[in-house]
Amino acid sequence: MVEQQAECRVCPRGAKKRFYEDQGRLYWSCDVCWAVFVDEKHLPGPVEERRRYLEHENDPADQGYRRFLNRLARPLLQMMPPNLNGLDYGCGPGPALALMLEEAGHRVTLYDPFFYPGKDRLEQEFDFIVCTETAEHFHRPWMEFIFLNRMLRSGGWLGIMTVFVADQKNFPGWYYRRDPTHVTFYSRRTFHVLAEILGWRCEIPAPNVVIMHKD
Repeated sequence: MVEQQAECRVCPRGAKKRFYEDQGRLYWSCDVCWAVFVDEKHLPGPVEERRRYLEHENDPADQGYRRFLNRLARPLLQMMPPNLNGLDYGCGPGPALALMLEEAGHRVTLYDPFFYPGKDRLEQEFDFIVCTETAEHFHRPWMEFIFLNRMLRSGGWLGIMTVFVADQKNFPGWYYRRDPTHVTFYSRRTFHVLAEILGWRCEIPAPNVVIMHKD
């Protein structure tokens, strides 16, 4: 018998069902948006999250890292007019994407709960928001997307990079889930469902890249 409970943490339409368990870490999946997420009792604390972030090498001068981020930056810049105000949400200690967007003529506010804190940074509206290698860390994804939508001006863009769940059958051996701070995993369908609910238009211009447009 499948154990099922209400309230997917990623979308408000789905119910969660028991999906997988490994070494005591329980995962749920949503029957509507197909997201997979860790049980609440296995969510990491802030000390563990910060320590793990500091292990990442996200040097803004690293050309390889810039090429990686260009998978989002290039299509986003092609869509947007010049001279906009943006937000790098969850920018981490080395905000390379923000620098790339500033080099293209935009202004970017930095926010990260560990490295660029200060809720006053978020008390405004933005023409665009970028969120790279961050959405997989969301403990309350639906509430995060509501908050991002509130900060995004009508006509604005939300760009997200995260590694998609391509095939749930391969989830047990998937490298991406093994990071203990990765707690929410999205499929292409997840973002299309979120876009429908929130009134966004969803484009997936490259693997693991999503650009939403708020009408």
